[in-house]
Amino acid sequence: MKIGYIRVSTQEQNEGRQITLLEESGVEKLYMDKQSGKNAERPQLQDILSYVREGDIIIVESISRLARNTRDLLNIIEQIKDRGAQFISLKENIDTESVSGKFMLTVFAAMAELERGYILERQREGIELANTQGKYAGRKPIDFDEESFKRLCSTWRAWDITATAAM
Repeated sequence: MKIGYIRVSTQEQNEGRQITLLEESGVEKLYMDKQSGKNAERPQLQDILSYVREGDIIIVESISRLARNTRDLLNIIEQIKDRGAQFISLKENIDTESVSGKFMLTVFAAMAELERGYILERQREGIELANTQGKYAGRKPIDFDEESFKRLCSTWRAWDITATAAM
């Protein structure tokens, strides 16, 4: 069975491009996470690793969708291999069944990790620059009066409203 895995970093990002590519590749089952790839602790990724069987092929749009650091990527690929399955990355044209594919996987994994490092570095630099220009002061404080807050807490503690509604 061809199984597709999709990951976007945030709820707001559009996964349509990845879905189209994987459907064009003939995937029969799709798994999707909407969260950072900084580690492998993603529900749908864990589900796919539990589900995959001998002879299955896991297909991703690019290796950066599967993992953002070399160790996680190689561990995930090893789990796939141990289950008797195959891994294919469309963008990098990597097929782990070949010797050159295994080598290229390691090279591209290192590049994905480097890119994540660059993203974090640029983010830190942007925040630092905004701070020096007085444009970034962190999260805005919540403005509330103490009496209203106490009433709201009492209402919540009495189970008259949910925590989400209280927020």
